[in-house]
Amino acid sequence: MLEVDTLHSGYGRIPILEGVSLSLQEGEVVGILGHNGMGKTTLLRTLIGEIKANRGTIRFNGEDITRLNMFRRARRGMGYVPQGRDIYPQLTVMENLKMGEAMRGGESAIPEMLEYFPLLKPLLNRPGRTLSGGEQQILALARCLAGRPKLILLDEPTEGIQPSIVDQILEKLDTLSAALDLTILLVEQDLQFIAKLASRVLIMQKGRIVTAIDPAQLNDRDIVDEYLGI
Repeated sequence: MLEVDTLHSGYGRIPILEGVSLSLQEGEVVGILGHNGMGKTTLLRTLIGEIKANRGTIRFNGEDITRLNMFRRARRGMGYVPQGRDIYPQLTVMENLKMGEAMRGGESAIPEMLEYFPLLKPLLNRPGRTLSGGEQQILALARCLAGRPKLILLDEPTEGIQPSIVDQILEKLDTLSAALDLTILLVEQDLQFIAKLASRVLIMQKGRIVTAIDPAQLNDRDIVDEYLGI
């Protein structure tokens, strides 16, 4: 579904990605781990089109989308849940969900999303800014899914979230990936979260993917120390 070949990007004259190559099969959940500052968020922002690629190619379902803008990538089925959630704080929960499906036609997916995320039902008329961090994260995920993406780029979904909500997010992603046939590229620092969800884990260092490991290896202290130092 996704093929990335020697991708370079950065911020102005500051290079961050230094030749990233990776691929995802349809329905696969792949995690990315690495120290802060290694380029994980920059990779997701480049894949969704928020940052322009300087070199390399991005192919989605066989199409070269390297030069397409964010809108066109979203229309082709790419979804993005950024670090920090980025919901619209002044809009209500329902209005946020409607923004998520604004670019797709056909029957609304919001009723289905509310069944998957019942926590949002009593909050529909509340402004996003009044929600807790966990509620905002669930809203951001539901808003993304309301657009019926085929691929979700998910950046640090557990950051600053209480454990009970983290467990809910893990359960929902596991369920939804199968029910909606989602492909997920997940950046995460919670080793247990990524080990339970991902089928394989890519290790990122200095703007490159340096190796791939089995999620079970995240229980091996020597491997974690070698590649992550955490």
